[in-house]
Amino acid sequence: MTPTLLIADDEALLARVLESELKSLWPEARIVSVVHDGMAALAAAREHQPRVAFLDIRMPGMSGMDVARELIEFDIPPLVVFVTAYDQFALEAFERAAVDYVLKPVQRERLEATVCRLKERLQAMADDDADEGADDSAEAEAAVLDTDRLGQLLARLESLEHATPGGAAQRQYLRFIKALVGQEVRIIPVDEVIYLEATDKYVNVVSSAGEALIRTSLRELTQQLDPERFWQVHRGTVVNIDCVASAVNQSLGRLSLRLRDRPELLPVARQYAHLFKQM
Repeated sequence: MTPTLLIADDEALLARVLESELKSLWPEARIVSVVHDGMAALAAAREHQPRVAFLDIRMPGMSGMDVARELIEFDIPPLVVFVTAYDQFALEAFERAAVDYVLKPVQRERLEATVCRLKERLQAMADDDADEGADDSAEAEAAVLDTDRLGQLLARLESLEHATPGGAAQRQYLRFIKALVGQEVRIIPVDEVIYLEATDKYVNVVSSAGEALIRTSLRELTQQLDPERFWQVHRGTVVNIDCVASAVNQSLGRLSLRLRDRPELLPVARQYAHLFKQM
């Protein structure tokens, strides 16, 4: 039986990247629907009854967790993979519950491992189903194990949300970057940052107001920024995806990013090129 997949992510670009990667890594699967909000995800799940649902945690209307709670009630619930930008505390909850997740921006290696696990679980359910005389009972019993894990995860994430004001799930990212320029400390709004570039022991912050060096590592700074907006595209470069106009194919299969209202092109390392397929 052809595995059927549902993708739900409120960011169209990220949804396209995930769709493209899944088509490459799981060519025998069929993507039945790609939607961009929780209500549409639930409607598509009811219509198509997918075997696997890739759900963005944060979506308008209904969150990915809200959709997952509804999916648990299906006669044969789909396997759920959360697409998330959650912090480390929440990721530990995913690991303990043995529920699959992929981090934003989607990394091909992590997604490939997830696809392999999904194939194994679907095959095990199909084998059990065949042993039971090709009825749905074994598949439903196997699904109970997955819904139990999912229920544990949802309960854990709820507790994290209420653990602190705003909750761990509502993590507050850096809003301003302070940089010493001459004799003054410049306050750079993160919203104005175009890209970050590692240089020796400093990071060059390129914003709409100019450039400034700060004494920190690119890794430390990136950990404080929203991963849905700031994407690593090279070992020493992180770009604000809102400032990218297009991805340009260069010679020898190299990829570069053309920025909005700026002349420079940012090179993309091969390991990050998949983020911009079909862009």
